[in-house]
Amino acid sequence: MNHTPFAMPRLTALIKQAVPRLLEGVVAPLAVFYAALAVLGLRGALMAAISWVYLGVLWRLVRHQPVPGTMIFAAIAITVRTVLGLWSGSAVVYFIQPELGTIVISMVLLASVRMRRPLVEKLTLDYIHLPSFVLRHQRVQQFFARITLLWAFVLLVNSSVSIWLLLHQSIGTYLLVRTTAVAVITGIAFLASVWAFRRVLRRLHTEAPAITG
Repeated sequence: MNHTPFAMPRLTALIKQAVPRLLEGVVAPLAVFYAALAVLGLRGALMAAISWVYLGVLWRLVRHQPVPGTMIFAAIAITVRTVLGLWSGSAVVYFIQPELGTIVISMVLLASVRMRRPLVEKLTLDYIHLPSFVLRHQRVQQFFARITLLWAFVLLVNSSVSIWLLLHQSIGTYLLVRTTAVAVITGIAFLASVWAFRRVLRRLHTEAPAITG
C-alpha cells in the first residue's frame, strides 16, 4: 500500500494544541482551588474546583464537542478527592488523594496495554491528528504500548516520591520539592516520548508499510 508520507508535527505546533487543553483540564482547576481557598476556605475551594471541571465537561457535551481524556481523568480524580476532602477536612488527606488517584491511573494504563488498547494513544489523539494508516502500522502500535508502559512507570515514581514527602516533610517542603521533582521526571519522559515517536516515523519512511488489523 502506498500512502502520502507523514511527518511528526513541529514541536511548536504540538505545544499550541496541547497547552490550552492542559491549562483547562489540569492547571485551571488547581488555580481555582487555591484562589477559592484564600477567600472561601477549604470547603468552598473544594466545591469551586469540582464545579470548574464539571462545567467544562458540560459545556463540551452541550456543544457536541469531544471531551479530552485529560478532562475525563480530572473529573474522576476531583470527584473522589472532593468527597474525601469534605469528609475529613484534612489538608494531608486532601493532598494525598491525587497521588493515590495517580497510582490508580498508572494501573489503568498498565491494564490498557494488557487489553491491547494503550491509553496513551487515546490521549495523543486528543491533541494531534494522526492518519489512520499511521495508527494501524505495527511499529506505531508497539510504540504506543511501550510509551504507555513508560508513563505508567513515571506516574508510579512521581506518586511514590510525593507520598513520601507528604508523610515525612512539612506541607511547604512537600509542595516545593514535589513540584520540582515531578516537573523534572515528567519533562524527561515527555522529551523521551517525542524523540521515540520521531524515530518511529523516520523508520516508517524507510521500510515497506506493515499494517495490522
